[in-house]
Amino acid sequence: MRNGAIDMSNRKLCVGVITAPRGVRGQVRVKSFTAEPDDIARYAPLTNADGSTEYRLEIVGRAKGVLLARVEGIKNREAAEALRGVELFVDRNVLPDAEDEEDFYYADLIGLSAVLPDGGVYGTVKAMHDFGAGDMIELSRDGSGNIILPFTKTVVPEVDLDNGRIIVDPPEMFGDPEPAQPDEPALLNQKGEEDAE
Repeated sequence: MRNGAIDMSNRKLCVGVITAPRGVRGQVRVKSFTAEPDDIARYAPLTNADGSTEYRLEIVGRAKGVLLARVEGIKNREAAEALRGVELFVDRNVLPDAEDEEDFYYADLIGLSAVLPDGGVYGTVKAMHDFGAGDMIELSRDGSGNIILPFTKTVVPEVDLDNGRIIVDPPEMFGDPEPAQPDEPALLNQKGEEDAE
């Protein structure tokens, strides 16, 4: 591991979730989060979040934005129903490395230092979000909570995984938060009406 880079060998990435059973023979519906949805079955073994249970999938079809799959060892609807909501994880180290230096897994960003273009510390990457209008990066800032910024080349001009940091250039409106100011009470005249100053 070089400089401030984060050790990815013990990280797990959520690559999908079992959303519901399908039919009476133990098939399930799976929402895949991989770039190519069918690739989820290639990342074996898949596990639950704590790694205590392994799952092997066989993709048998598609339906309305999900994959239809058989899970090894699951033979009936009741067993498939018990898997509803199970998130499927894979060890980060089994995923292929990005082919282009501009490509990376969002999970690789979690925990990286966020520094300003002048080298000043801004915070730490806490999470990545996609609320539907573009990717967002959530940064934890010491003493001032979290801040969510657009994850664009303008705001995050550089991702430096080798040195464990990103460069962040937040728009002015996302600068340091101002301390809360108490509202000043309105001045009232003798009739109880607000005085114009």
